[in-house]
Amino acid sequence: MTTRAVLRRRIRLLVAATITYNVIEAVVAITAGTLASSAALIGFGLDSVVEVASATAVAWQFSSADHEKRERAALRVIAISFYALAAYVTFDAVRALLGVGEAEHSTPGLILAAVSLVVMPFLSGAQRRAGRELGSASAVADSKQTLLCTCLSAVLLVGLALNSLFGWSWADPLAALVIAAVAVKEGREAWRGDTCCAVPGADEPGCTDDCCAP
Repeated sequence: MTTRAVLRRRIRLLVAATITYNVIEAVVAITAGTLASSAALIGFGLDSVVEVASATAVAWQFSSADHEKRERAALRVIAISFYALAAYVTFDAVRALLGVGEAEHSTPGLILAAVSLVVMPFLSGAQRRAGRELGSASAVADSKQTLLCTCLSAVLLVGLALNSLFGWSWADPLAALVIAAVAVKEGREAWRGDTCCAVPGADEPGCTDDCCAP
């Protein structure tokens, strides 16, 4: 088996693992968020749904032997998913800040955020390395989606903890707005294709030190 074939297989396995975890994460987060009226938890759950859509787009791309031809379409799906997430989360967070529903304590939400903070960096790092070695922008974009989930886990954990410990219900929608802002940024980069993942040293438009670094 060639090196590229091994990398394609590795990406498919990582994508499958990402989809499985995010489906579970979405169900738990959206259910817990609905019960606790938490905009941040619901937004986190919807981010998991977006991650499933993103990973599914990458899985579709790599189901073809000539995966490069599907690269642009996969990036478009990932970008649109980010924008949809940002729009909904912003709307829900603003409603919460205006006093429509006050977030309550959520033990399942705290546990979920802590677990995701451990699991997601591993999945993101592994997929990003494989995507860079293979030269796939969509695989790297999807790994950034997973990395976003890691950052959002930290934001969510802080927001839920502040609300639980001090009763600061405003911390929840503020955490949700941070989630939305980061989603817009990542969506813009995916749409432009600014997710350089070529083999290090490749001279491609939009390639930055950040995306090409190990």
